[in-house]
Amino acid sequence: MSATIGRQLAELLRLSGPVIVSRTGIIAMGVVDIAFLGRAGATEVAYMTIAGMFIGTIIVGSIGLMVGTMVDAAHAFGAGDERECGQVWRRSLPYALIVGVAGAAACVFGEPFYRLTGQAPDIAGGGAQVLLILGLCLPGTTLFVTTTFFLEAIKRPLPGMVTILLANLLNAFLNWVFVFGHLGAAAMGAEGSAIATSATRTCMAAGLIAYVLLMADRQRFGVREAPAHPWRDGARARNMGYATGASYGFEAAAFGSMSLFAGWLGPLQLAGWGIAINAMALVFMIAVGLGVGTSVRVGHARGRGDRREMATAGWLGLGATALAMGVACLGFWLIPAELAAIFTDDPALLAVGTAMLAMAAWVMIVDGGQGVMLSAVRGTGDTWVPTAMHFTAYFGVMIPAAWLLTFPLGLGAAGLFLAILIASIVAVALLSWRFHQRCR
Repeated sequence: MSATIGRQLAELLRLSGPVIVSRTGIIAMGVVDIAFLGRAGATEVAYMTIAGMFIGTIIVGSIGLMVGTMVDAAHAFGAGDERECGQVWRRSLPYALIVGVAGAAACVFGEPFYRLTGQAPDIAGGGAQVLLILGLCLPGTTLFVTTTFFLEAIKRPLPGMVTILLANLLNAFLNWVFVFGHLGAAAMGAEGSAIATSATRTCMAAGLIAYVLLMADRQRFGVREAPAHPWRDGARARNMGYATGASYGFEAAAFGSMSLFAGWLGPLQLAGWGIAINAMALVFMIAVGLGVGTSVRVGHARGRGDRREMATAGWLGLGATALAMGVACLGFWLIPAELAAIFTDDPALLAVGTAMLAMAAWVMIVDGGQGVMLSAVRGTGDTWVPTAMHFTAYFGVMIPAAWLLTFPLGLGAAGLFLAILIASIVAVALLSWRFHQRCR
């Protein structure tokens, strides 16, 4: 039995490892932004945090919308139709561009949205300016995501990983230039960081698309061949992404609402929340990677009609995620001040960030658990039911609980983290029950 579990765990880690690295690299860009801005002042962190909740919801929802590229290309690759893999990618490019441009257009409405949701005029105005600049990165982001999904589907995650690692170096350099005003540039704070992010994400897309068009076996995959009916033939891939996009978008919007609540507590609390939520997002990529590996293993077992193996794959994924997130949780609990010091040297912000990182430690195990169980349920072929469960947990439970605990009950920022914990418990319970039902 132990040998069998060890073999299955090794397979899970083999599938999850590249995903963890690439997704962590994407999130690391935001963490780098906050780390630079933490030395430019708490107000600059607050601007980026409030802009990040808006742009983050769009990006996460867009990633879900692009999932069909990976699924469709993977099916074609499994069937040995390599040319169709390239055609799936080519058909995805116009759709990705439309999604990115639509998201950028939505960023124009940042300031009225922030004012409508009760943010202070300074936060609303400053955050809106940062958001406008960040919106410029969205077309590049969606093109990069769909290209990454194509490469992962044909078992080539390395180019995406290398691109992300190089992009993080470029982003750090541009932050140094534009946040603090080096090499003759003006010191622009959060707006400078947004310029760095937008430029970097655009370069990421251009670089990875160039790789695909120039790769040695480009003719075999047909990546330079224009599809005959790109919109019509791409409908299946688009349809696959609607449920995932809705689910990802719901969760991101729900967490974005928490940033709005943090903004009501004041700029310093909002900045501290930005530190904590970015650190949590970085660690959550472990759960995302393990979730992808779990989903693949559950899907393979489902294809064989082996329900017992489906169950084993799902519960093993949950156990591995709990263990990995538990290790991270200890770090947040034992050395929160040292972690906060990575982001800022401002004494006031350091104190708030330290307290929030310690509170985040209580959330991460359960939050990671619900993430991997969501992937496990999707691996069984179920899409809209887990989406509804996610919506119930995060919109129906978390947002009302956050408002009640934070304001009427007077718990302040602690109420935000307690609400996440409650909602994540609800989510993991509902999704685990659904997974059990699907494996019977």
